[in-house]
Amino acid sequence: MVNVTYDQSGSLVWFDPDSGENVVYNLGDIAWVLASTALVWIMIPGVGFFYSGLLRRKNALSMIWLSVMVLAVVSFQWFFWGFSLAFSETGSAYIGDLKYFGLKGVLEKPSIGSTRIPSIAFCVFQLMFAAITPMIALGGIAERARLGPTIVFTFVWSTIVYDPIACWTWNSNGWSFVLGGLDFAGGTPVHISSGTAALALSVYLGKRRGYGTERLAYKPNNTSYVILGTVFLWFGWFGFNGGSALSANLRAVQACIVTNLAASVGGLTWMFWDWRLERKWSAVGFCSGAISGLVAITPASGFVGSPAAVLFGFMAGTVCNFATQLKFLLKYDDCLDIFASHAIGGIVGNVLTGLFAQASVAGFDGITVIPGGWLDHHYIQLGYQIADSVSGLSYSFVMTTIILWIMHYIPGCRMRCDEETEILGVDDAEMGEFAYDYVGIEASHGHGFHDDTHSHGDVPMTTGGREPHHVHSQVATPNKDSGSDVEKVSEGATH
Repeated sequence: MVNVTYDQSGSLVWFDPDSGENVVYNLGDIAWVLASTALVWIMIPGVGFFYSGLLRRKNALSMIWLSVMVLAVVSFQWFFWGFSLAFSETGSAYIGDLKYFGLKGVLEKPSIGSTRIPSIAFCVFQLMFAAITPMIALGGIAERARLGPTIVFTFVWSTIVYDPIACWTWNSNGWSFVLGGLDFAGGTPVHISSGTAALALSVYLGKRRGYGTERLAYKPNNTSYVILGTVFLWFGWFGFNGGSALSANLRAVQACIVTNLAASVGGLTWMFWDWRLERKWSAVGFCSGAISGLVAITPASGFVGSPAAVLFGFMAGTVCNFATQLKFLLKYDDCLDIFASHAIGGIVGNVLTGLFAQASVAGFDGITVIPGGWLDHHYIQLGYQIADSVSGLSYSFVMTTIILWIMHYIPGCRMRCDEETEILGVDDAEMGEFAYDYVGIEASHGHGFHDDTHSHGDVPMTTGGREPHHVHSQVATPNKDSGSDVEKVSEGATH
């Protein structure tokens, strides 16, 4: 039986038989961490809706499905050995051991993250970070991957990539933690690792069918989903960053303030940059900028003041906006710009943390002591931040690539789908279901509803127009001499 009771103030008290002392947990701290857990949970389907809205409608449901699938797989992985590999106190500088295998012994003892909450509360809070990270990365498979192997990939990637990076960043034995790296809520473990993994996925999978042609010059199929996903993410980020204080204190409040401010400035900045090109007030642009601002402020949210948050938002909205051009320069098909938004945004946040971290802000919780960054004349901090960023980026890219190529040669585990699945759409080919009922109705009646080659009247769509045009026409008799059966029907619908 767990030896817990309550004192006169109503606080939870656990008697530690090893030290003979009482450990007191404030119920407000536990309640805030549990509430933050729920806030971060809602971010996971938020990523799914955000991605879904940006893609073509024939692939929209697969991203929402991925969000709940990843949550389920990582929940089991975290119980099985993920938490132990990341946060066991007896682990190495790079990865933990199996002390907490199956969550054995994870309950009432003070957590490795903070002695103000029990380990079971810290465990479930950190689970949500572990779950959202591979979901961000899997946006790199959009429109051209088989769904079954993603289940295997999620389990393996979480074990080999996320858990070690989380260990060296947040575990008290981790090399970056010991070195003095500052990462309040996941600049490297969550954003740099996932953004770089998305790049590795994009490179491994290759370009989508029709890359570089008007076939892929489409607009987001559902901008409302993009906004809905952004709302879920922005809302949940208060728990993501504010909850990382692991206590209901002034530092948590400050983290919430700078989180909201950076998101606001980032959204406005990206939108203004897009306006200069098209003279349109883009909702997608605003949402993209808000998320880049949220990404950048994540590692700094417990270390910087409100004025710095304005700069974080502006720099993220600017750098990440221009970083979306990298996919054209380097010729990889990252159609959701995950590398630009998360990996580059995470690096921006880590570097700026080295410049603007303040010991006074970190001390808002009355406990934390840090030397600060350049504002506090601690100039080596920038070196620590760069070292952590480069390590996370390199490790994630190399290990993700290795995982993908090993799976490539295991029967049934190859990630790339065939051409007919691309033409038909991942939703229909892999799931037999659709995000919108009219997609299935059109397909079942043989109508040419396909969004590979949207057009506006007689003019092929390359720019402008927020909603793709629906093409409805008679299906011509397919040419049986060439092409796949699916492609014959699809091509016949355009004539």
